Amino acid sequence: MFSMKAVLMVAAGSALGGVARYGLQMLVYKLYPGPFPLGTFLVNLIGCFLIGWFFSLAERAGAINQETKLFLITGFCGGFTTFSTYSVDALSLLRAGRTGYFFLYVTGSVALGMLMTYLGMQVIKPA
Repeated sequence: MFSMKAVLMVAAGSALGGVARYGLQMLVYKLYPGPFPLGTFLVNLIGCFLIGWFFSLAERAGAINQETKLFLITGFCGGFTTFSTYSVDALSLLRAGRTGYFFLYVTGSVALGMLMTYLGMQVIKPA
């Protein structure tokens, strides 16, 4: 379903998600300026939980309409989470010789990301 309304819903959600990501990352980096990219790590885990939750809402009959799904899942979660920053952070840890942090970040992001998506989906089970 390609329509101007759909494009605007994705754009609005992406803008809000991007601003939320920036704000949360800056807050975390201010509180924890250490070498581990905790801001991106937390943003992606929260985003995984949210996308699972929103997906479950969308699965329920009539819980959210298509435009809201585009706004929340494609827009907000797409703008909030960031695989590209995750990749740069991971490679930066390797280049800095922080191999332990690299493996913790990469495996933790994937394993905990999957767990958070699953937990988000369990909050609201399809009817």
